Amino acid sequence: MTQDKKISELSIVEAQEELARLAAILGAANTAYHGNDAPDLSDAEYDRLKRRNSEIEAAFPDLQRKDSPSLQVGAAAADGFGKITHVVPMLSLGNAFEDDDVTAFTARIRNFLGFAASEPIAFTAEPKIDGLSLSLRYENGKLIQAATRGDGAVGENVTANARTISDIPHHIENAPDVLEVRGEVYMSHADFDALNAKQEAAGDKPFANPRNAAAGSLRQLDAAITKARPLKFFAYAWGDLSAPLAETQFGAIERLAELGFSTNPLTKRCASAAELIAHYKQIEEQRATLGYDIDGVVYKVDALDLQSRLGFRATTPRWAIAHKFPAELAWTRLEGIDIQVGRTGALSPVARLQPVTVGGVVVSNATLHNEDYIRGVDSKGQTIRGGKDFRVGDWVQVYRAGDVIPKLADVDLSKRPADAVPYEFPTTCPECGSPAQREEGDSVRYCTGGLICPAQAKEKLKHFVSRKAFDIEGLGAKQIEMFFDDRDLQIKTPADIFTLQTRDQGNLGKLSNRKGWGAQSAENLFKAIEEKRQIPFAKMLFALGIRHLGEVAGKDLAMNFLNWPSLQKALDTSRPAALAHRAADQAEEAERIAADRENRRAKIKETRDRAILDANVPIDAKSAWTALIDIDGIGAVLGLSLSDTLANREERAEIDRLVAALQIIEPDAPSAESPVAGKTVVFTGKLEQMTRDEAKARAEALGAKVSGSVSGKTDILVAGPGAGSKAKKAADLGVLTLDETQWLEMIEGL
Repeated sequence: MTQDKKISELSIVEAQEELARLAAILGAANTAYHGNDAPDLSDAEYDRLKRRNSEIEAAFPDLQRKDSPSLQVGAAAADGFGKITHVVPMLSLGNAFEDDDVTAFTARIRNFLGFAASEPIAFTAEPKIDGLSLSLRYENGKLIQAATRGDGAVGENVTANARTISDIPHHIENAPDVLEVRGEVYMSHADFDALNAKQEAAGDKPFANPRNAAAGSLRQLDAAITKARPLKFFAYAWGDLSAPLAETQFGAIERLAELGFSTNPLTKRCASAAELIAHYKQIEEQRATLGYDIDGVVYKVDALDLQSRLGFRATTPRWAIAHKFPAELAWTRLEGIDIQVGRTGALSPVARLQPVTVGGVVVSNATLHNEDYIRGVDSKGQTIRGGKDFRVGDWVQVYRAGDVIPKLADVDLSKRPADAVPYEFPTTCPECGSPAQREEGDSVRYCTGGLICPAQAKEKLKHFVSRKAFDIEGLGAKQIEMFFDDRDLQIKTPADIFTLQTRDQGNLGKLSNRKGWGAQSAENLFKAIEEKRQIPFAKMLFALGIRHLGEVAGKDLAMNFLNWPSLQKALDTSRPAALAHRAADQAEEAERIAADRENRRAKIKETRDRAILDANVPIDAKSAWTALIDIDGIGAVLGLSLSDTLANREERAEIDRLVAALQIIEPDAPSAESPVAGKTVVFTGKLEQMTRDEAKARAEALGAKVSGSVSGKTDILVAGPGAGSKAKKAADLGVLTLDETQWLEMIEGL
C-alpha cells in the first residue's frame, strides 16, 4: 500500500499513484473546509498528507501534478455571493510541527538571502487565530469592500456583512489612500457558548465549534443574520497599499493598531529560532485561557524589504511559517461502525461514538480509515497499536486536531466487554449488494456495482452538476436527491438530465406540481439545462466523476485529444496494453512481497507469464497506451481508470447517451504568457546577481519549469562561472545557453 511506504522505497508508478490519491483527498478537504465551512479531515491528518505530498514531489520533481495540493490555496468562492479578485493574492502558510522545523525555517531564510550566521535577522511571532480570513479594502479612509480568501485569487464579496462587525471601522483617518487590511474573523468562547444556548432554545441546531460558527455567520446572504452574531476581528496583515505602513512587520502591526484595528497583544519581535520557540511555548501554556481558539503560532521575517526579496512559492510566502500545536486526545465508547459508500464506490468505515468533548468540541463520529486500520495492521500485515483491533463496545482514544472529524488512535483492552467480537468488514456493498473488491496493493475496498449502486449513482450525479462541472443553475445536490427518487421524473444518470423536459411532456405539468416548484421555476430549470448542452470538453470529462480524473487532468486530456471520439478511440485501441500493464504491476507487487522461496518461484513464473502476455500486445495498442500515459499529468493510474470505465458496458452506454445529448466544445490552443512560459530551464554554475533560489523562483513565476538536469527536453541553460558538464551536454544537444546577464535581459520587465 503506497500510502504507508517510505518515500525512498516508492517506484515511479507508486509515486504517481500516491500523488493522485493525495491530490483527490486534499482537494476534497480544501472544498469541505474553505468552501462549505464543514471540514471532514482533521488538521493533523491534513497537514500530514500535505507534507507527504510535498516530500514525494521533492523526491520525484518531474511527477508534480497540475492539480497538486502544493499549488492550491483554499477553495473557490461559493455561489450566492459576488466575486472579488484580490489585487494581491491571499496565500496560505507553510507549516512547522517540531522545533527542528523552526530552526530549519530560519536557516532556509539565511541561505536564500546569502546571510552569514552572524548577520542579525529579526522575526515576529503571533498567535494563529482559528477563524475565517478576511480582506478589507479602504480607499481614502472609507471601507469600500470586504472579501473572503476564496481560492486565494478570487474571494466572496461579504462587504455588507463585514460592516456589521464592531471591530471593523467604517472610516479611518491618516491612512494610505489605498489600504487593504487583512486578518481573521473569529468568535470568542463565551460568545460561542451564548450563541449555542440561543440556538438550542429556539430549537435550532447548535454549531460544532467557534470557527464554523464564525465562518457560517460571516458567509450569510442576509447581513441581518451576521449582525446578530457576536463576531470579532484581529488584523495581522495587509494586501494592496498605495504607501507603506512601516519598514517592518512589527511596525506595520503597530500602525494598524493606531488606525483603530484590533491586533493581537501576544505579537512579539524575536531575534532567533530559540526566541521564536520560547514564545511559542509561552503562548501554548496560555492557550486554554485566551478565550478564543488558536491552532499555532505564525512566524514572519520582520523587515519588509527582506520579505520582498524572499518572495513567494506557488501558494506560500517564503518569509513566513505556521508552527502548529499538537493534536488533542480523549476517551469514549465505540457504539457502532457504519460503512459509507462514496462516488467512486469506496467503502469508508466511520466510528459512531458516545459523544465526548475533545478540545471544546463535541465529537460523535470519527474516521476509521480502512479495514486494515480496524484490524490493527498496516497494508503489509505489520501490527499497529500493538496489534489491538477496534470492536463495537470498546473504550477508545479519540485523536483530534482542529475542528474536524477525528480518528481513533488507541483502545483500552482492560475495558473491553466480554461479548465484544472482531469486526467483519463487508465484502459486499451495503447499498446495492454488489461485490466489494480490494485490489492488490490498495487499502480501500470498492463496490463493483457502478451505476447500479444508488450511493455511487447519486454521488456521481451531485458531482456532475457541481460548480466546476456542468454547474446547472437550479439543479444542485438537494434537487438531485429529489429527482433521484422521483418515479415519473427520475434522474439516475447524467444523460437523464437532458431528457427531463421531454419526460415532463414539455408542458411544465409534472415538475411544476412538485413541492417547491412552479411553472416559472420549472421553465427556468429546463432553460438552464438547455444552455448546458454546449459544454467545453474538459468540463465534460471532469463531470463524469471517473476515479482519479480531476479538473486539471480533464484539461490535459482535452488539450491532447481535443474531442471525445479521439479519446475514446485511444482508450479502445490501448485496452490490451492497459490490461498487460496492470497484470505486470500486480505480478511485480506479488513477487516483491513473496515471503518464502517456493512462493517466490511461483511469483517469478507469474511475472514471466505476464511478460509473455505483454509481448503479445499489438503494436498499435502499446503505442496508444504509451502516448496516453506519457501525457504530463496523466500517467498509468489515471490511464487504467479511464480504460476500465470504457470497458464497463453499462458505464460506456451511459456516457454514449450523454455525449449524444451534448455539443462538446473543443479547446483552444494554448498561448504563451511570457517568452519562457512552458519552457524548461536549467541553472548551472555560480550566479552572481541573485541566489540560485531567487533565480529559480523568478523563472517559475514567469511560467517556466525549472529542472536540475539537462536533457533533450531542456529549452534554456543559464550558465554562470564554473559551469561544467551541464554546459557541455547542453552544447551537445543544441540547447540555447545564456549567461546570467542575457537571462535577465530576456525576462526584464516581466
